[in-house]
Amino acid sequence: MRYPNLFSPFTLKSTEIRNRIFSTGHDTYLPEGGLPSDSLIAYQRARARGGAGLIVIQVVGVHETSRYTEALLMGTSDDCIAPFKRLIDAIHAEGSKVFVQLFHPGRELLGRPDGVIQPAFAPSHSPSERFKVIPREMSQSLIGEILDGFGQAARRMAEAGADGVEIVASHGYLPSQFMNPKVNHRADQYGGSFDNRMRFSREAISTIRANVPSGFIVGMRMSGDEHDEDGLVEDDSVAIARALAPELDYLNVIAGTSATASGATHIVPSMANEHGYVAPFAQKVKQATGKAVFVAGRINQPQIAEQVLASGAADMCGMTRAMICDPEMPNKAKAGKSDDIRACIGCNQACIGHFQLGLSISCIQHPETGRELQFENKGKAVTPRKIMVIGGGPAGLKAAAVAAERGHEVHLHEREAQTGGQARLAQLLPKRAEFGGIITNLTAEAERHGAVIHRRSEVTKELLERERPDAVIVATGSKPHMPPFEGEAAQVVHAADILAGRVTTGSRVVVYDWMGDWTGSGIAERLAGEGAHVRLAVNHHCASATIQTYTRFEQIARLHRLGVEVHPWLRLYGGDGRTAYFIHTPSREAVVMEDVDTIVLNTPNLQEDGLTGVLQSMGIAHHLVGDALSPRTAEEAVYEGMMAGLAV
Repeated sequence: MRYPNLFSPFTLKSTEIRNRIFSTGHDTYLPEGGLPSDSLIAYQRARARGGAGLIVIQVVGVHETSRYTEALLMGTSDDCIAPFKRLIDAIHAEGSKVFVQLFHPGRELLGRPDGVIQPAFAPSHSPSERFKVIPREMSQSLIGEILDGFGQAARRMAEAGADGVEIVASHGYLPSQFMNPKVNHRADQYGGSFDNRMRFSREAISTIRANVPSGFIVGMRMSGDEHDEDGLVEDDSVAIARALAPELDYLNVIAGTSATASGATHIVPSMANEHGYVAPFAQKVKQATGKAVFVAGRINQPQIAEQVLASGAADMCGMTRAMICDPEMPNKAKAGKSDDIRACIGCNQACIGHFQLGLSISCIQHPETGRELQFENKGKAVTPRKIMVIGGGPAGLKAAAVAAERGHEVHLHEREAQTGGQARLAQLLPKRAEFGGIITNLTAEAERHGAVIHRRSEVTKELLERERPDAVIVATGSKPHMPPFEGEAAQVVHAADILAGRVTTGSRVVVYDWMGDWTGSGIAERLAGEGAHVRLAVNHHCASATIQTYTRFEQIARLHRLGVEVHPWLRLYGGDGRTAYFIHTPSREAVVMEDVDTIVLNTPNLQEDGLTGVLQSMGIAHHLVGDALSPRTAEEAVYEGMMAGLAV
């Protein structure tokens, strides 16, 4: 077997887990009314059917003050037992074991029930920087209620059939707040000395043990380095692990904290982070405690997990986004079909990105995720047809894959020598090389389902007349567009020209970022890294405003370290020689930037839909998808490609 460690069983107490792959607890926005929904059951069943050894169910609130979003699961009433049993039974039926996370966020609240900011409770009056939450110090009676809540929630999960529970002490949530002397300023038995700061967690473990069967598994998730000046560091966390380990069955380790921008990026680490970068800390914990240790953090491929396990750093590997992207990843790896795995690229757009927008979980490469009830079983076409797809970007590739999967004869025509469309440029941005994986994955998916890809093939009216397809999917994408520009500046170029290597800039550059996305900030980072003086003029409130929060934090940090000057709220007006003129959009006042060699534009593209008129004149049914319909992101392109593949 190619991955002998990854697919060896692992036993905790009397519970045998079939392999070393687990899905960490993660928000999905699929619960309804604080309880598991049919959509959540279908979502988790798909990962269990795909071969995950263990699924850790997302956070379950243990007290009414736990409600940090409206999408939280709640374990505060016996009425939750039956709905959780449906979820757990569905996962067990597919061969996976089930743990459930028990949760209280303390000061880390962002929900607004009834539209108003709710009061937060924490060990001390220690305001949270990121969410600007000012918590009230918990009374001892409230601490007692919450501790009892841990015990009762654990009892309910055990009665629902779970194999274990996991106390969430990671990412600066309530147990961690008690542990951290820079957050916990109490003067009673829950603060001060190290032992006092451990008391809350010890009592939580104790009350859970008192309410569950002896064979029930109790673990804890914890961060190593919280990556903030007021956060815990690895030495602190090793000491905490050593102190609590005798009372726990396993420790599940990660990095970061929710409380700050620098720490939050590690909650769901992007492609800017090294693969398996938390494994060295996991090894420290394992050596210090002798306990079973689980680890996550950019473990997105079976070979990476195998390396972590073979090194002895951990006993189980969290591969959550790998299975969001490809639920069948474990089965494919075990069957020796690793090349068929749709690898996660760490973009964060539709997984955690959706959660932060209040949307249900998905994946830009696999829009079926989170929509299992609608799209898991696509069904074969009643009458196979001849389908032409024009354009080999993400939209066209997904359309071809789905149409071919349904039994159609599919021919995709790409005018360039390579598939990928604009993703080929996106992967050239700093820290974005993995984005190119979307091209590899979607191309392989289309070919695996039988679509024929014709490269260097320009679709013309003559080709359409010769082939006479039954239906056409137009995925011709978009092209750079230069907006109106007053005056004449020294050099004005489009970001695509920089990425393609068609032009060079002088030493003093202004990047005008109308989009507020990866490209504007990425171009600024690239040019500054090459030694240019860069001013980033953003037509938004901050740099990278439209990208997922954690990746934005990372991007802004890199721009700051490189000395890029960021100027928000600007609209480009024009230029004159080596001067660029802007309008400050809120005030409508002029802003002038002088001594400019080159202005680089990251402005809206223009859709390429020229073939629609030809198709209409020929009476051929057609569907416009992706940027050919309206320039947006890869997520919309892939989703619309899927929908077109289902529609033909």
